[in-house]
Amino acid sequence: MGDDVELVGLYWTLSGPVEVHSGREWSLFDLGDRCTQAANAGFKGIGIWHADLEHVLETRTLPDIAALLDDNGLMYLELECLMDWFLPADDPRRQASDQTRRLLFEASGALHAHHIKVTNIPGVPFEIEPLTEAYAELCAEAAQHTDARVVYEFMPHDVNVQDLDTALRIVEAAGASNGGLCIDTWHMAKLRIAPEDLKRIPPQWLAWVELSDGQLEWMADDDHVDEVINHRALPGEGEFDIPGYIAAARAAGYEGPWGVEVLSEELRQNPLDVICRRAYETTASQFLERSPLT
Repeated sequence: MGDDVELVGLYWTLSGPVEVHSGREWSLFDLGDRCTQAANAGFKGIGIWHADLEHVLETRTLPDIAALLDDNGLMYLELECLMDWFLPADDPRRQASDQTRRLLFEASGALHAHHIKVTNIPGVPFEIEPLTEAYAELCAEAAQHTDARVVYEFMPHDVNVQDLDTALRIVEAAGASNGGLCIDTWHMAKLRIAPEDLKRIPPQWLAWVELSDGQLEWMADDDHVDEVINHRALPGEGEFDIPGYIAAARAAGYEGPWGVEVLSEELRQNPLDVICRRAYETTASQFLERSPLT
């Protein structure tokens, strides 16, 4: 792996035994330990999920967290996840989202986050035009608090955005310089978006790339959620063309760090140092591999 490649160990990869989207989402691994072990493995950054951030702030301040990142040489921070941000202001889901919004904006400014991730994990139907307007407003508000980019991650559960053209339509129409797309290889493979397709993304809108592996066909027709949160594979240990996605993102002009997001029940059961080492080494090896399509 070249010296120019910087990997970021994202929250769900390093969190350990959490209950993804169903219970305790904050990590039992101390944040200080996560920072140290991630840095020891070679990572240049980490990710923090909003529920974990709330838990950490019960015993630490934002300056405390900033010191942990700095002391371990972790230059990149992902903050996630903002959902229901496009719903009407009087919707209770939007009101709960606004609390998370304020938390992420404040933390992002204090911690100099690389980006804030926004999604539609719940799969709430919404028209594209008002969704785009809400995204533009979100980016404008974020710019008042932080230099972080607001990256839109689309996925199979996002019933409004199922293809690259629609995703591009949103960020291009919003026209926010701090906006852009989050490309996750898991979601791309499951949506049948091939590596070559990423070359169509204008570089200004390719804001963030995450690497994760798995099998091309869904494990079960009736429970995709279980596969999404428990059965992803480390890069290089599944069927996806990870080197191909890397090459295509680079060809599109992507020059940023690379996230490692592997939601795996098997991985979560390991000690923290083992998780960090396995995640780093398997992902780093993909930058040395040649895509079968090239």
